[in-house]
This record gives sequence, structure tokens and C-alpha cells, in this order.
Amino acid sequence: MYKVFIVDDEPFIIEGLYDIVDWSSFGMEIVSHAGNGQAALQALSTQPVDILITDISMPLMNGLDLIREARRVQPEIKVIILSGFNEFEYLKEGMQLGIENYLLKPINVEELESTLSNTASKLDHTLSPQADDAYGIQILKDNILHRWLTGQIAATEFEERAQFMNLSLDAPYVAVAVLRDKGQTAGMFERVEEMLRDKRHLNVFHDIDGDIVIIANIQGTSDEEQELMDGLQALSDAITLTHPAARIGAGRLMKGLYHAPTSYAEAKKALQYVMIYPDLKVIDHAMLERCGNSTASFFIEWREYAKLILSRNTEQLADRIRMDFEQHRDGLTPGELQNTALEVVIRFKMELESIKHSDESAIYQQGLQLVLDSGTFDELVRALQQVGSQTIQSLLQDLKNPIVNQVLQHIDKHYAEELSLKLLGAHYHLHPVYLGQLFHKETGETFAEYINKYRIERAKEQLRNSNLKVHEIARNVGYWETGYFYKQFRKYVGISPTDFKVFG
Repeated sequence: MYKVFIVDDEPFIIEGLYDIVDWSSFGMEIVSHAGNGQAALQALSTQPVDILITDISMPLMNGLDLIREARRVQPEIKVIILSGFNEFEYLKEGMQLGIENYLLKPINVEELESTLSNTASKLDHTLSPQADDAYGIQILKDNILHRWLTGQIAATEFEERAQFMNLSLDAPYVAVAVLRDKGQTAGMFERVEEMLRDKRHLNVFHDIDGDIVIIANIQGTSDEEQELMDGLQALSDAITLTHPAARIGAGRLMKGLYHAPTSYAEAKKALQYVMIYPDLKVIDHAMLERCGNSTASFFIEWREYAKLILSRNTEQLADRIRMDFEQHRDGLTPGELQNTALEVVIRFKMELESIKHSDESAIYQQGLQLVLDSGTFDELVRALQQVGSQTIQSLLQDLKNPIVNQVLQHIDKHYAEELSLKLLGAHYHLHPVYLGQLFHKETGETFAEYINKYRIERAKEQLRNSNLKVHEIARNVGYWETGYFYKQFRKYVGISPTDFKVFG
């Protein structure tokens, strides 16, 4: 068992780390913990440790100073940083000290577990210092590029980090492709990287779903665009010789680096159409539009569907499906109604996978077939209602704790009111720390993260659909300090609520 030492001045973080990770599954055990750097260093002078997990900002001795001193005592120790500070200088200094990853609080459990798995693998194989450095740089590159493509990093911050990581992103046009394989992926990333090594306009990284992401940055001529698609086809041909289940989804080529997240989302979505076009190895978003799978005539207000899925409300979701399709049955052809229904199935799948971070194709293969086999309007609606019900049932099966289910329903009804683990713990007669741990274990998110995301989604709806002022909307969704609302909105959306109201 590899020995883990945790350092954080927040007892709740330490308690949570004990419970949210199955340490033994990684061949690890937590041997001790400390509430500040000085106490940790004293313990490390006598306690052999393989992995140090430490906060940055702590009393008596901060995390960066602790890492320096700990390396003098135990030079081979691996370090993972946890921080509530998303600041470039901390990341840069952490890289210089040699770290496995720099994880932001609230902690993403999947990213933490991925980091632990990679760290255990490095300890197993005792990589050389040179390989060790390259591996650490790749982890940081993955982290930065994923946050950029998911709108979690400001433009100026990304530019300085990209420059520091020597990422080539100088051309005006950008397109993103995503390579996914449901089978054995060992060695695939290295193979893709080797095949694309001489193409400086391409950056390759792993995203949080385990997909291989290729970012193309080119001048945008028609020859370059065709060369890019030909290159993806050639890559697919080479990869599928040994990995026949591998597929590539491609987003559109777009002018302006700020459009990269849109192209990335399109590439992810294109991969979902494997269920409809199983013989295609490369699925291009532009091709989907040409085939009629366009959202141009898509009449579903998806935010409402997502809200009903999140609140696990099967009955209202079924009613909403029937109401929406009833309203448009006379204005669209049967083929257009069926294409819309196929798009809804795809979006159900994407919504569930974004929550569970797992492949849920089995549920939706049957749903797609039901839609395609529908001979009447009522059969089409019932097929979609069944898919919606199965989506929510999948979430309810994962949610084994009835108290957490009640808490989720309470949030759905009272998100604009004061909500805290302390208040809800008293309501359900549970210690707030224990309720927080239960919530995190069942949902995969901290209570604070879930509340903020939920409120921000409600705020986005009001920003789109009302003429209320920003401070009024902030209060409507539970934020009494407008400054804090702006901060949280930027964190989860990437732009200010004012800009979102204009451009969103």
C-alpha cells in the first residue's frame, strides 16, 4: 500500500477526502493528516510517505513552502496540490517544484481519482526523472486545455498559460475533433501523439471523459480545411485497424479562438450519432447538418427538460414532451417530427452522461429504435416519454440514499432561499458534515458546487427570457450579494451575466 499524507486547514476537507475516495482500490492508504504545513513537516520527518496531498493557503507554513521542505526530507515524494486559488503564479511555482496535478476546490472527484491512478502507475513503474517531468507536463496541459474548451478559464489567463506551456495557437481559425474508443485504449494516446508529432498546428490532450482531443489551429484556407478532414480520415483508418470501435467526432472550423468551446461541444455531440450512423468512422458536425440532423428547426426548450431531469420529475417530463410535440404536429412533416425526436434522444443521452460521466449507450439504442419504428404520432410521443423515464430512472438507481433525494427535491423548490448544510442537517436530523459527505458521495459534487450550478442555470434562464436587471435576477435565484453572483457566474459560464444577457 502506498502511504498518503493529507494537509489542509479545513477539517471538513480532510474528513471528506477520507470518505469520497476508495483508497484501497488505488493501492493506497491515508496514514496521517495535519491542519497546517508546520505540523505536517514535523510528522514527515519521521513518517515515510509516498504521496503528499496539500492545500496551498494554510497558517504557519503554506503549501509551496511545505513542498520545498518535504522534498529535503523525502526527495521522492509525489505531491498533489489542492487549492481554492485559481492563480497562474501558484500553478507555475507548483510546476517548478514538480507536482502531479493542481486541483481546484471544490474538488472534482473524477479528476482526483484520475490523478491518483496516474500517480500510482508512476510509483509502480518508477519512471525516470525525464519521463516523470514529461508526464507531469502532459497532466497540466490536459487540465489547462480542458478548462479552456469548457469555458472555465478567462482568455487572458489561458493565453499566459498557453505561452508558458509552449502551445502553438497563433492562427485565426480553430477546429476541434474528439477520438473515442469504447474498447481497450492502452497506448492509444501515445500512438496518436506520435502520428501527429510533426504537425505543429495540432495540439493533442486527454479530457476529463478520457477522450483524446485534437485542436487544429490553421489559417483557414479551403486547402487547409480539406487537408484537416483528410488527416482525420487517415488517422481513423490507421487507428481502427487495431481499435475497430474507435470513432472520431469533428466540430466545425470556426474563426476566432473564442469559438473553440463551440467546436469542441459539436465534436462531442457528433460522436453521439454513432448510434444512428454506426458505419461512419469520422462523423463531421457539418455533415450532420447536411443530412438533416440540424437544430435549425429544433423547437424543444432543452433547458426545461434538463431542469426536469435534474429534479427527477418523470411525470412532468412526460407531460412536457407531449405538450411540445402536440403544439407542432400540424406545422411539421412526419419526417421533421421524427428528426426532432431523434435529436431529443441524443440530448437525453448527453445530459445523463454529463451527470454520470459514464457511457449510457445501452439505454438509448433501444430508444432510437422505438423512435425509428414509430408508425403514429402517439407511438412517437410514447417512445420519447419512455426514454425520458429511463433517463430519470438511471439517476434514481444511482441515488441510493433517500435523504439526498429529498435534499435535491428541496433545492428544486427552494433554491432562491437560504440553503446550507447546517439548515438542511437540522431539518433532516443529520450532522451537517455527514450530510455533506453523503451528498458528495451520491451526486459526485459538493453541496456548494451543486447549489451554485443550479442557481446559475436558473439565472441564465431569467437573463435570456426576462427584462429584469442583473441584481434583481441575482436575488431571484438566491444571491444577495451581486458581486458574489458575478464571481460565481463567471466561474461556471466564463463571461459576466451582463455579457451573457447581451450575447447569450
